[in-house]
Amino acid sequence: MQKTIMRRVAQGQGHEPADLVIRNVRLFDLVTGDLIPTDIAICGDRIVGTYGEYEGVQTIDGAGRIAVPGFIDTHLHVESSLVTPFEFDRCVLPHGVTTAICDPHEMANVLGRAAFDYFLAAAERTIMDLRVNLSSCVPATSMETSGAVLNVDDLLAYRDHPKVIGLAEFMNIPGVLNGDPGCVEKLAAFANGHIDGHAPLMRGKALNGYLAAGISTDHEATAADEALEKIRKGMAVLIREGSVCKDLEALVPLLNVATSPFFAFCTDDRNPLEIAHEGHLDFLIRRAIELGVEPLAAYRAASLSAATAFGLKDRGQIAPGKRADIVLLDDLERCQVSDVISAGRLVNDALFAGREIISPVGLESVKLPHPVTAQDMRIEGNGADRPVMGLIPGQIITDFLRLDLPEKDGCVLADPAQDIAKVCVVARHGHNDNIGRGFVRGFGLTDGALASSVGHDSHNICVVGTNDADMACAVNHLEKTGGGFVAVRDGKILAELRLSVAGLMSDAPYEQVRDDLIVLRKAARDMGVVLEEPFLQLAFLPLPVIPHLKITDFGMIDVRTMTIV
Repeated sequence: MQKTIMRRVAQGQGHEPADLVIRNVRLFDLVTGDLIPTDIAICGDRIVGTYGEYEGVQTIDGAGRIAVPGFIDTHLHVESSLVTPFEFDRCVLPHGVTTAICDPHEMANVLGRAAFDYFLAAAERTIMDLRVNLSSCVPATSMETSGAVLNVDDLLAYRDHPKVIGLAEFMNIPGVLNGDPGCVEKLAAFANGHIDGHAPLMRGKALNGYLAAGISTDHEATAADEALEKIRKGMAVLIREGSVCKDLEALVPLLNVATSPFFAFCTDDRNPLEIAHEGHLDFLIRRAIELGVEPLAAYRAASLSAATAFGLKDRGQIAPGKRADIVLLDDLERCQVSDVISAGRLVNDALFAGREIISPVGLESVKLPHPVTAQDMRIEGNGADRPVMGLIPGQIITDFLRLDLPEKDGCVLADPAQDIAKVCVVARHGHNDNIGRGFVRGFGLTDGALASSVGHDSHNICVVGTNDADMACAVNHLEKTGGGFVAVRDGKILAELRLSVAGLMSDAPYEQVRDDLIVLRKAARDMGVVLEEPFLQLAFLPLPVIPHLKITDFGMIDVRTMTIV
């Protein structure tokens, strides 16, 4: 290490040629917002020189392009990109995302500690710097059947791994506020490190108590007044714009140069199709600027503020001593990425080809004790005043509705005329044969069924449909194929995306996943669906830590009281 330091010092002073020089760029200064012509000198994986001219063993012609720090996605689930960490790396890094902080919460709920082993091994081999926050709530609640349980000792076994930052989104709010012993144990074990928050709609003294537990970030703010209270109380608010949850437009009025140290960006859940159409963090930056945010505030939030919030002191700014994560832009306001340097390496196909790829885990993890039947989907009872989940476009929060539904032969039916479909959650971890049954409004489904083995957070099979036979067919097909998304009408498979890795991720290239999603979307539209992302919206219906009405394999859950309704 001493020799490395002396090489950096010598190259920074220009006493010897730098390993790599990016010549003739305009550096976007995150202090003043000025564009300053300069060379950037790099030794190994570190920046050693700026604001001057340098000679280098290798050079990249900046050609007057704009240099900004690599972008940091502060909270995401790689599983929700529907591809493995290696394909996520190949898909997202060319968009300028040089650091991604992931929570393998989805896979952990299926496989337990094996998910950490897989993600940490992958993180050691990706080109981007993939960091891991350890999943704090597996399972998230006691109101569903999970594939695994992780206690504090399970988490402590990984706390000191060099790729681990801290504890991921602490979503068991009642456990924190009411002093649940298991929650307190985890909070105490990570008290001197980073603890991510998960606090939708949380305000007032309840928020104070939650923050007093040592939690410091939140990606669940959906309104400007909520976000303002949180940053005033010391939280870093991670502005989210994913495939389902779209909070950017509501929150960016707060983002300016003065407040930018308290905001960062995250995607949470963003799939390859949307990345292909819009981009990743480059899209968030571009859209924020379109909505009136000053470029200095937007680029700070995407890099320096993000690094500060997560204790990554070695990045977030193009400056000597910092990690050489650099994005070259053709246009600042449109965030038009032309080249990316990750840890001093120009990102290209050859760089990805040189990685050591590890085999996926969690194959054949979708296990039903027996095939389900149409009769298993039936909902007996009275159709009057039934609880119904109401979808809210662009959010995973749902309304708690009570509506009258049709009946036949003692069973309550879906009602496409009211845009009300039946929804069932089928336990898929082999522990029991639970099926939760209920209703949802907002899909626009007129016929058939859609099913997904992605069902946050315990990832049981969630199926929505207009008739019991197609719903049962969809569920059984997912077990046969190892999981994924499927569209069924009249007993026929119209389209599917196979997700054989823990029932959450494909082992195919991201381009194939993108193309399969296009076919699935068309099939869903042909069945009347009005949602842009119906399968990811479906995946959030079983999430009983998000208000107001959700469904698990136990039944429909009033999230406010955490009771089965």
